[in-house]
Amino acid sequence: MAKTQLGARVDDEIKKLAEARARDRGVSLGDYIAGLVREDTGGLRQRGLDAARRFLDEHQDVFDEVEDADRHPGAHAA
Repeated sequence: MAKTQLGARVDDEIKKLAEARARDRGVSLGDYIAGLVREDTGGLRQRGLDAARRFLDEHQDVFDEVEDADRHPGAHAA
């Protein structure tokens, strides 16, 4: 596949983070960015976010109980 050069301006922190993640994955910075774009446009990211939302919607009461117990220790003691 033919490749083209792409330029983008980002702050130094983002550049360092992107380079580190690319290095962690063993790919070039360009391939890392291309992968992020593919994931985003392929819907993978959105499907993950939707799954997380469904999980929270189904189990929010459990999280609420734990948070309430943390705020009020002993309130639910048997």
